[in-house]
Amino acid sequence: MHLGSLRTALYNYLFARKYRGKFLLRIEDTDQSRVVPGAAERIVDTLRWAGLCPDEGPGLGGDVGPYVQSQRIKLYQKYAYKLVETGHAYRCYCSESRLEILRKNALRNQEVPRYDNRCRSLGNDSVDQHQPHVIRLKLTEGKLTFQDGIHGAITHDVSQTEGDPVILKSDGFPTYHLACVVDDWLMGVTDVLRGIEWQVSTPKHLMLYSALGWEPPRFWHLPLLLNKDGTKLSKRRDDIRVEKIREQGFSPEAVLNLLVLAGGGFGKQGKDQFFRLPEMIEKFSPEDLKTGSCRLDTERLGSLNKLHLHSCLGSEDGARVLARQLLQLLAEQHGSEFKASFTEQDVIYVLHQTKDRFDSLHELLTPDMAFIWSDPILGSQAQQHYEMSVAVSHLCQKLECLGGDQFNRDRVSELLRSIASETGLKYSDFMRHLRLLLSGLKQGPGVAEMIMLLGKERTLRRLQPGMETELHSSGDAIPGA
Repeated sequence: MHLGSLRTALYNYLFARKYRGKFLLRIEDTDQSRVVPGAAERIVDTLRWAGLCPDEGPGLGGDVGPYVQSQRIKLYQKYAYKLVETGHAYRCYCSESRLEILRKNALRNQEVPRYDNRCRSLGNDSVDQHQPHVIRLKLTEGKLTFQDGIHGAITHDVSQTEGDPVILKSDGFPTYHLACVVDDWLMGVTDVLRGIEWQVSTPKHLMLYSALGWEPPRFWHLPLLLNKDGTKLSKRRDDIRVEKIREQGFSPEAVLNLLVLAGGGFGKQGKDQFFRLPEMIEKFSPEDLKTGSCRLDTERLGSLNKLHLHSCLGSEDGARVLARQLLQLLAEQHGSEFKASFTEQDVIYVLHQTKDRFDSLHELLTPDMAFIWSDPILGSQAQQHYEMSVAVSHLCQKLECLGGDQFNRDRVSELLRSIASETGLKYSDFMRHLRLLLSGLKQGPGVAEMIMLLGKERTLRRLQPGMETELHSSGDAIPGA
C-alpha cells in the first residue's frame, strides 16, 4: 500500500468515527489481470498497523458481505442485465480489432479515443445474444451537476468526451463503475471519500444510480497528492510505500500526521502540532479538507516521529509502550534471551536520554549504539598504564558521589576535563581510552553522552574491573579523590 491509498483510508476512517458510522473495507479485485496474491492480507495488516481497523470486511464479518468483489459476480451480472431490460444499457459485440481501429483513427486525427456507440442501435433480435459481448451503459446527453463535499458544484457533460462505457466485461466481471455503485448501495454506504481522479467518473455513477432507481451517496473527492517539488507522486517510489516506511521504524502516528498535514481537515495547523488518533477523530472537519493539490514532504517523517516519541515519553503508559516496542526489536536483533537483561525501566531511562538525539526507535539498533545493550569484548588494546588507571579510578570515585540531579551531562563533562587536567593526561587520549572501555568503539558518541546513556551503575561496572586489575598489579595506592 502506498501513502495515497492510506490517506484515502484515513479520511474514510475519520469520517466514519466522527459521525458514528461504520468503516467498511472492500477488496476490489474485478480486474483479474492485476490481482497480486497476498495483497488483500497486506492491506488488512497495514490498516491494523495504522490503527485504522475496519468495522466490517474480509475476515472480519459483517451483515453486508461478502466484501471481496470477485465473490459478488452474480450480483453485478444481475443488475447489469436488469439495466439492459430497462433500456439503460445494451449488449456490445464489437471486436477488439474494431475497437483498436477506432482508437488509432482517433489518435491519427488528434482526437481523444472514444467508442462510437455503434451497438446502441442494435435490436435484441438482430444478433445472436450468445455471442461474446460486453454490456455498455447508455450515457445521458447534456450537462450533469453534482455537489462535491470538498469542491462544491461540479458540472460535466460526459457524453461529449466519452463513448458509452463498459459496465460488464465479456468474462462476466464488472468494471469499477458498476461494481462500486452496486456495492455502495447494497452495503448502505452514505458517504464516499475517494481520490480526485474519480471525480470525472462521478456523473457516470450518478447515471447508474438513477437508472437503478437508487439514491446516491455523497461524494467527497480528495485532492491530488504531489511530491514536495510539485511533481506527480509515483506509486513505485519506495519512500511512499507504507511497508518501507514501517521498516524504517516510523510510527503509524507520524505517518498519519504527515498525511493530515498535507491534506487538511483540521483548520489551521501549527508546524509542530501533533495529533493522536482519538484527537484526529474529535477535531476532524471534512469541510476543512484542502481543495488544491497537496504536497507530501516525506522528509518531515523524522521530525513528526520525534514529536510522537516525545508525546509518548510524556506519560508513564506511553513510555512503557515505547519500552516494550524497543525491547521487542532488540529481542528480534539479539535473540529472545536478551529481554531478561533489561527491565522496562532500564529502557525507559535510555529513551529519555536519547529523545532529542533520535527520530525513531530503529536508530537505537545501529552498530554504534550496540554498546548500550551489550558489554564490549575488550582485548589487549584496553590495557592501561598507571596514569590512565589513576584517572579512571578518580573518575569512578567522582561518579559514585554524584547523586540525583547532579548526574547530568554537563556535570559529567566537567569531571572528564578536570580529571584529565589533574592527572596530567592529554584529554583526547583519556577520552579515547574511556570510549574503548565503555563501548569497544574507537569512534562514536561523546564519552559524556555514553556515560549518560549507560547510567551511573552500568558505567561503573564497565570501568572498575580493568581499573582494579591494573592498580592492584602495580602495588601503588590509589590517590584520594
